Amino acid sequence: MIAFAAVLQLLIALAFISIPLVRHRYGPAAKDAAEAELRRQGVPVSVLAENKLSFDASGHETAVPATVALIMTALAVLNLAGNHWGQTLSWVFQPIVLVGNFLILHSQLTAAKSVRAAFDRKGDPTLQRIDIRALLAAAESAFPTWVMPILQNIRHTVVIGGCLLVIAALILG
Repeated sequence: MIAFAAVLQLLIALAFISIPLVRHRYGPAAKDAAEAELRRQGVPVSVLAENKLSFDASGHETAVPATVALIMTALAVLNLAGNHWGQTLSWVFQPIVLVGNFLILHSQLTAAKSVRAAFDRKGDPTLQRIDIRALLAAAESAFPTWVMPILQNIRHTVVIGGCLLVIAALILG
């Protein structure tokens, strides 16, 4: 069962590493599309950088998924080696990754609402007149259709299902 858990942990690592890879490849085009949408709305494109709204693999968009992938890989290696720390640390990190993925899913489902609220809090009339849904739709349109929603849904399924199955494997141990 522990070898099964380790394989699942490697799949979870791959799912997480897909995030910065895709954002690195298609993020610049998404930024260009978002800027074009802002110009269409008569809004300076500088609002993206000024409000730390990015579509590429910079900052936490790479650091967090890469860290999760490294942790999952390390756990898989420990579990495959039969090291007792693999199971112990899996009990600690697997639930964290599961909850973290639910937070990612929530943020994806509420992105427009969150950006609108953040812009409204600033009280800037320029930010308040931006059609956020159109802005995010423009950025999303720069990603291939296999990314959103297909890869996104596969990634969530692998991570959520994989975490639950790893926990079950630990229980059955």
